[in-house]
Amino acid sequence: MAKEYSRTQRVADQMQRELAQLIQREVRDPRLGMVTVTAVEVSRDMSHAKVFITLMNRDSAEDIALNLDILKDASGYLRMLLGRTMKLRTIPSLHFQYDESIRRGAHLSSLIERAVAEDRQHGDGDKE
Repeated sequence: MAKEYSRTQRVADQMQRELAQLIQREVRDPRLGMVTVTAVEVSRDMSHAKVFITLMNRDSAEDIALNLDILKDASGYLRMLLGRTMKLRTIPSLHFQYDESIRRGAHLSSLIERAVAEDRQHGDGDKE
């Protein structure tokens, strides 16, 4: 019987949980916003990890770039803390990226809502 999850997926899931807590508790930069870790992708050789983040209430390009720079600077510290909490021989290098899926989803949702409202408006005009 095949494994349901590969080892890299299990490591990525654990890294996502641990990083979400570590970023909130251990990164003490006051410029850092409300960061949410949405996903982690670990390479097959466990040497690199892409950490996808989103920001709450901050969508400007400047805020995104600032938060990514802060996390990039703290990546070595976070990697050291991960080494203490996770039982792995080597801890992957952390590469932070902004996850635009939330923003894209909200934009598409607003477009759908606007189209539905216009359809209702046109439908009400036809009945009169």
